[in-house]
Amino acid sequence: MAAPKRQALGRGLSALLKETENVNSAKDQNAEKLVGAIAEIETDLIVENPYQPRTNFDPEAIEELSISIRELGVIQPITVRKMTEGKFQIISGERRFRASKLAGLKSIPAYIRLADDQSMLEMALVENIQREELDAIEIALSYQRLIEECDLTQEAMSERVGKKRSTVTNYLRLLKLQPIIQAGLRDKMISMGHARAIVNVEDADDQLEIYEQTIAKELSVRQVEEAVRRLKEKSQKSTDTSAKSNPLPEKYGEIRDVLSQHFDTQVALNRSSRGKGKIVIPFKNDSDFERILDLLTP
Repeated sequence: MAAPKRQALGRGLSALLKETENVNSAKDQNAEKLVGAIAEIETDLIVENPYQPRTNFDPEAIEELSISIRELGVIQPITVRKMTEGKFQIISGERRFRASKLAGLKSIPAYIRLADDQSMLEMALVENIQREELDAIEIALSYQRLIEECDLTQEAMSERVGKKRSTVTNYLRLLKLQPIIQAGLRDKMISMGHARAIVNVEDADDQLEIYEQTIAKELSVRQVEEAVRRLKEKSQKSTDTSAKSNPLPEKYGEIRDVLSQHFDTQVALNRSSRGKGKIVIPFKNDSDFERILDLLTP
């Protein structure tokens, strides 16, 4: 189901730079206006990071992401560092940047960082989270940035923002939703309750099917929770039946355990009686995906 195209995130770069033209450090006047802000930056002004640890980008995955971006826009802004001569260097989000260029975007929403703004960024993000007008995905992205860019644990972050750790976890789990569902939550097509139920579904296609049914049939949160429960029961029965008819040989079980340890995630290995099967390596978010890719890349 196609969703309406979203308006671009962030304020125009020209307006922001007029106020922060001479800001290059967190110590400079007006630095607080730049740190933590989202600006719509022209792709021609963005340069790739020469120290990017990943050198191989799957063209098919980039193409799939570009299709999503054409339809929904950039759900999660990239992060850039302000440089001289009006240029910006990518800190994180190179896949999104490449996919955006492939999608034909002339600009992309980005968080702007300065060379020494770590403590200021943390304060800006915490203050930003306290704003009442933020939607659930914006809050989740702010939590994610505090963890990844400010090197905070979920426990430390919950203390900073004055929220229970379980609340923080529930918001972060929303980032596991498919992009179209995240956009639907931001556009109030579904509620936080609906989203929290749908995120319990791991399969992307099943997520989208329940999301579409929720909108088409105007399902309540209770009804969505029931649909998710039935789906998981059906899936569990199918798994149990398959496991009984085609038990995994011991040596494959050992291989699965080695892979799980290597990738630091619960790898699934399925094999039929004819030897056909698949290996599934789950990931939590974009950063976790890139971590796994680094392990896969020689």
